Amino acid sequence: MAPPKLSAKSALGYKFANKDRRKTFHINQKRARDTIKRDARFARKREEAKNPELGEQRRARNKPFTIDSKRKWDDIAGDDMDPVLGQAIDLEEFSKRRRLSEFDTLEDTNHEEAGDTSGWEGLSDADSMLEDSEEEDGEEGEESKKQAETNGVGKKTAMVKKKPHAVEIDTEEQDDEADDIKAFSDDEFVEPTQEEEANANREQSPTGSIAPSLAQSIPMSTTSTRLDLTPESLIAKFPALFNPTADPKVLITTSLNSNLHDQARILTTIFPNSSYVRRTAHRFGHKYSVREISKFAANRDFTTLIILMEDQKRPCGLDVVHLPAGPMFHFSITNWVDGRRILGHGNATDHNPELIIHNFKTPLGVLTAALFQSMFPAHPELQGRQVVTMHNQRDYIFVRRHRYVFRDKRATEKSVVDAEGKPIKGVEDIRAGLQELGPRFTLKLRRVDKAIQKASGQEWTWKGKTDRIRTKFQL
Repeated sequence: MAPPKLSAKSALGYKFANKDRRKTFHINQKRARDTIKRDARFARKREEAKNPELGEQRRARNKPFTIDSKRKWDDIAGDDMDPVLGQAIDLEEFSKRRRLSEFDTLEDTNHEEAGDTSGWEGLSDADSMLEDSEEEDGEEGEESKKQAETNGVGKKTAMVKKKPHAVEIDTEEQDDEADDIKAFSDDEFVEPTQEEEANANREQSPTGSIAPSLAQSIPMSTTSTRLDLTPESLIAKFPALFNPTADPKVLITTSLNSNLHDQARILTTIFPNSSYVRRTAHRFGHKYSVREISKFAANRDFTTLIILMEDQKRPCGLDVVHLPAGPMFHFSITNWVDGRRILGHGNATDHNPELIIHNFKTPLGVLTAALFQSMFPAHPELQGRQVVTMHNQRDYIFVRRHRYVFRDKRATEKSVVDAEGKPIKGVEDIRAGLQELGPRFTLKLRRVDKAIQKASGQEWTWKGKTDRIRTKFQL
């Protein structure tokens, strides 16, 4: 059966008077176009199966435009300036620029010092004779000099003229190192087996798991949160947040006249070492303010205070106070879903979960990531296989909690790939299964106070006009 062809009437400037005929004509034309595209796609796949290089070239040409590639950043006038909160600055690119500028200044100072001490006083008679012989050579010497510069060894020959003895010492040290390496390679070496390596990894890990060693072999994602790139000015401004001295201990409460007691108890299962205290609003009871509650919690060695806000019997906000003196973060909550409403959900255990903080790149994003990190223990219990994810996407923080399991890859499944689409080495035959535990909700940062509550002043405040630029984000 011959494949359908496009009708000659597809480019006509008139329409059928009958509505049913127009509908039938449109369906036939669309079916024919889809068939032609499908045949071309399958023909391309057959060619790429014969020659895999064609597929790689096609993927290199047709790179999709992601939100990260379209994202716009603020530019700093000079590399000496420190980024501040509210500026959309990529800390990774900023640190690269600063390192390159420091390297250039260091090279300039080295060249200046070398130029000051590059006199000919220390030359021996043999060096002066070599210099005279080079002048007599004429054109041959110029050609050899040009050839040395093209090979990238012009600087080395100049250093040999100035400090020949230092070069001889370096070569002797290199010969000694080569002899040591050769002697070490001649010794008998028994390669450890896979079981011995696994046992050694289990002995090194505190929980007897090989997950840390596996994580070290996996390359870092392009959207990973780099807390090690935090500016020094930000660390000096919030030392208690970036350098915590005590284990996290969280106090959870609600707003006045709140009915969110079940949701507050659920939060105690997410944050380890946390406890929930009701905030009474009885007419004969004292209505404690946030400052009084913070002082009460700080005196009892709590490190974080969480206040769950309510609107029409639903969670609408989350205020987080880093004790004892702030800062205070105000988040809005949307799309709260209890774990019992999630299809195929699991039940959480009392193990300390692992924490994944993803795609926080700006100074404000790193500060928010440090807040989340300070609320979880530094040493999770890997045998529980629970993980809490804080994923930032377009300034919305998606909070999820899962239980994972590693299993063998089925024949019909594909291997895990990296950001470039290539399989990750070491995990080709391993897949991870996830089971969501709940709850799931979405956070959006609205305000950062210097201390406790709004009267202390603001470090950063969200403004509605900042969302008009769809490719510029704060976190």
